[in-house]
Amino acid sequence: MASAAQWFEGSRPRTYPNAIAPVIAGTGAAGWLGDIVWWKAVLALVVSVALIIGVNFANDYSDGIRGTDDDRVGPMRLVGSKVATPRSVKTAAIAAFAVAGIAGLALAVTSAWWLVLVGLGCIAAAWYYTGGRNPYGYSGFGEIAVFVFFGLVAVCGTQFVQAETIDWVGLLSAVAVGSYSSAVLVANNLRDIPTDTESGKITLAVRLGDKRTRTLHAVLVIVPSVVSLVLIAATPWALLGLVAAPLAFKANAPVRGGAGGPALIPALALTGLAMLLWSIGTAIGLLLA
Repeated sequence: MASAAQWFEGSRPRTYPNAIAPVIAGTGAAGWLGDIVWWKAVLALVVSVALIIGVNFANDYSDGIRGTDDDRVGPMRLVGSKVATPRSVKTAAIAAFAVAGIAGLALAVTSAWWLVLVGLGCIAAAWYYTGGRNPYGYSGFGEIAVFVFFGLVAVCGTQFVQAETIDWVGLLSAVAVGSYSSAVLVANNLRDIPTDTESGKITLAVRLGDKRTRTLHAVLVIVPSVVSLVLIAATPWALLGLVAAPLAFKANAPVRGGAGGPALIPALALTGLAMLLWSIGTAIGLLLA
């Protein structure tokens, strides 16, 4: 039976910034419009964190029963390493999705009914990333899904439930966070190209190949800094987002340096931290404005 520490590691804490950053950025965008509602921000955070834990456990379960995780070079997987049964990991995923659903329903009731449909779409996308007969994560669409759901939907959704509208500042912030979030997955899939190719998991990195995947990561971590420059049109304080640029440059170092396997793991963590730092800096700038 897996220990509490192993369950925590299995939830993939390095991906938590992907859930926290969009809520911070979206709240900053709502503050730019003068409409922060803190309790809704907290509920949005619960939804986002529960969803990412759910998708991580669902991914662990689906990849584990397919045998994709049998020869991993990254952090431990619960099913693949056989420290937890597939059924228990699947149950943990469903529980996380339930928490996200309850918090999301509370937001929908107090904001807009159609958010229920958005929430159902998020849960379905989370499950079918590696679940079902034809998981889209095995066809090269994982990065697009991450950009959409942990970028556009999460940031714009957080702004909407508080300000009851979405403006260009929120949309650009969503593009920046989505780019960082996708870059985390790109680094992960770059590391796993050899094992994914062998197991038949055709990720975007497998499709692009090593060299072009490294270029893609560089482009994605540059986009948020460009967004910060564009947001000057809203307020010069948006330049606070550039505080993340040095960390993003450092995150890309193993990628552009040709590192592979476990040597790419720091790129995942640093890209996530850069995303979090960008969101905090930008949110503070928008609030100061």
